[in-house]
Amino acid sequence: MIRVLSTLLREDVVGLRSSGRLVHRPDGAWLRQAAGEGQYLLLPVVEDGFQCEYAARLPLLVREFGAVGEAGESGGPGKCQPESYDTCDTILAALRDLADPLDRDGFDAFAEECRQTLVTMRLHTAVRDEVTRTLTNRHGNAPAHWVGLTGGLAFDALAAHLDHPVYPTARGRAGLDERQLRAYAPEFAPRFALRWLALPRDAVTGTLPDGWPTPARLGLTGLDRTHVALPVHPLTVGPALEGALRATGLADRAVLAEGAHLEAVPTLSMRTVALSAQPSLHVKLPLSTSTLGLRNRRTIKPGSLRDGAAGQRLIERIIDREPRFRSTILHADETVYAHAGHELLAALFRRYPDGLQDSVVVPMAALLAGAPGGRLVVDHLADRFHDGDVLALLDACLTLLFDWQTTLFGYGIALESHQQNISLVLDRLHDGRTRLRLLLKDNDGPRVNSARLSERLGDAAPGLADFDDARTFTEGDRPVVDLFTTITVHLCAGAYAFGLAEHGRAALPVLLRLVRDRLAEAIERLGTGAGEPGAVLRAQVLDAPRLPVKAMVTAGTLLTKERSGAADINKHYTTGPNYLRHAGTSA
Repeated sequence: MIRVLSTLLREDVVGLRSSGRLVHRPDGAWLRQAAGEGQYLLLPVVEDGFQCEYAARLPLLVREFGAVGEAGESGGPGKCQPESYDTCDTILAALRDLADPLDRDGFDAFAEECRQTLVTMRLHTAVRDEVTRTLTNRHGNAPAHWVGLTGGLAFDALAAHLDHPVYPTARGRAGLDERQLRAYAPEFAPRFALRWLALPRDAVTGTLPDGWPTPARLGLTGLDRTHVALPVHPLTVGPALEGALRATGLADRAVLAEGAHLEAVPTLSMRTVALSAQPSLHVKLPLSTSTLGLRNRRTIKPGSLRDGAAGQRLIERIIDREPRFRSTILHADETVYAHAGHELLAALFRRYPDGLQDSVVVPMAALLAGAPGGRLVVDHLADRFHDGDVLALLDACLTLLFDWQTTLFGYGIALESHQQNISLVLDRLHDGRTRLRLLLKDNDGPRVNSARLSERLGDAAPGLADFDDARTFTEGDRPVVDLFTTITVHLCAGAYAFGLAEHGRAALPVLLRLVRDRLAEAIERLGTGAGEPGAVLRAQVLDAPRLPVKAMVTAGTLLTKERSGAADINKHYTTGPNYLRHAGTSA
């Protein structure tokens, strides 16, 4: 509940932040907001600094009645007995009363998200020991030696037990019951077989991997010449799939295989699965559920497949021009995909590079997760690769991450490369030195300043015709800076500074100073003269009084797109304090 309240405060839901007045009472600070004639809502808060000045201090909201003067603000009682709300349902109901009537359904939907997430979190607690035994039985009891892409799946399972840095109900998945979660969600480390749908060849756009199962191999005889087999997630089979087939006019021509085929393991994203027999091949399959917001459906829009391939080609072009990244930035191939013109009839076949079988491949999202034995994943990695120095590991990660992402910014590019989409690849060279590389995936959804890109690439620069999403290209730096800040700075750097400080690994000022120093060094390499990209990042990130902050609950659940004005629910922002401006002196 504290995370929910902190998020609502950060996103300024019903004016909690902008119209709240800070008052001090004997137990600590409170934000007080007018809530109708003679009524006030009070939220107990504590100084925070990570994307908002304050966070909720207690899972509590209080309604006071009657005029409250200065004495009341400093601790005196109101004229009537106050009402206290201390559950998600009662707190959201109180805030719902203050919302525009057009938005109240969104508060009801978010209350349901909270209920689903609470059930899931209790389930996580109940199965944690069981999952730990499963992972150690499969991979051993030393997480720093869970190697290869198969070992990476174990880190995915650990990461799935961790809360999202921004979205408070990320562990909930709309509409799935306990049986479905246990069978298909990554936090339970399950294995299951895929279902298959034979679709007419003339209805399918794209290609399939070499050696892919044919209809005959799936028991559908007589269809090999006319149909191809598309994998389907078992959770999509049923009414959702039937509706997609009707919508595309394929209900009478498609054939669902009765049996399942090819064992798979869910990755952190759940809709993407790894094939047990081919660990380097991950298959992204649409689901009809939602995560990170009611409107954040886990389907696959056909256009996003095209955009991911176009984004990959663009990134590869940059690496060809920046040879220092050829040995440190690895990319999954996402150019093989197929779809039948519907967001539930699609599949991406993601192929990872060879040669990772002896490396530790850990998604950044798993670094602060608890590992078998109780320590953090990052502790185990630091022990093996940096003599137990967690700061040295973070330093190496930030140095490469910022060098890469600021270089992209110099071309006018920012990627949606959050914690789930970047993995650390760690191993030791023959001379004993630790080698760190970054492995990236999911290149759809970038923001590109077309002027900067054209200036750097000339005629080789891709244009709007190369991408399906018209929002990809912008006429200025601001959307690119927003994405760079909210993803690379907040989620892939700031979150670890605050997280490691919370876990006692180092003092927060020390960690924030490290983040600022490494970012400043990367920015200097871009050049900071007037109009140069480094000058833009210095002014709008390092030295800006406030930074853009994702408003994911607002855009994803509370408000419709028409009400929020969000062109993209994952790129809808409010603002928060710049925790880097005073890094090292105060936090």
